[in-house]
Order: sequence, then structure tokens, then C-alpha cells
Amino acid sequence: EYKTKGTCSQHILFDVEDNIVHNVQFIGGCNGNLQGIGALVEGMNIDDVISKIDGIHCGMKATSCPDQLAQALKEAKEKI
Repeated sequence: EYKTKGTCSQHILFDVEDNIVHNVQFIGGCNGNLQGIGALVEGMNIDDVISKIDGIHCGMKATSCPDQLAQALKEAKEKI
């Protein structure tokens, strides 16, 4: 579980098995869009997900829900 910072979503739940991302679920935020992100990254390599979504901004915010997922995955990768 990752507590987000600076976004409408509050938490991100996910699994990483053998460097593959599974079961991404955002708590809070724009439900449809965040379900879409989860579906798109399902089964992807953790490094590929990070490279595609790291640094995405939402409006004037310095981060976004996709960027927060990248931060969460970076943190998880350090623990693997």
C-alpha cells in the first residue's frame, strides 16, 4: 500500500511478482480513469510502467495519479 501525495486519490494498492505489476487499485480519485490506468498497466514490467508514467502532471500540480503510481513502484522496486 502506498499513501499518495498531492493527488485526489489517497492510496494505491498493487502487487509486483517477478517484476510484473498486478492488481493496481486506487482508493479515491477519478474512479473510471484510475481503473483504466490499472487495466493498462496490468501484466506490464515494473520498469516499463515507471518509464511511461513517471513525471506526468495533473493541471498545475507537480504530480498526478499516474506519477504517484510510478513513485509507489519505484519504492516497491527498492524493497525487491
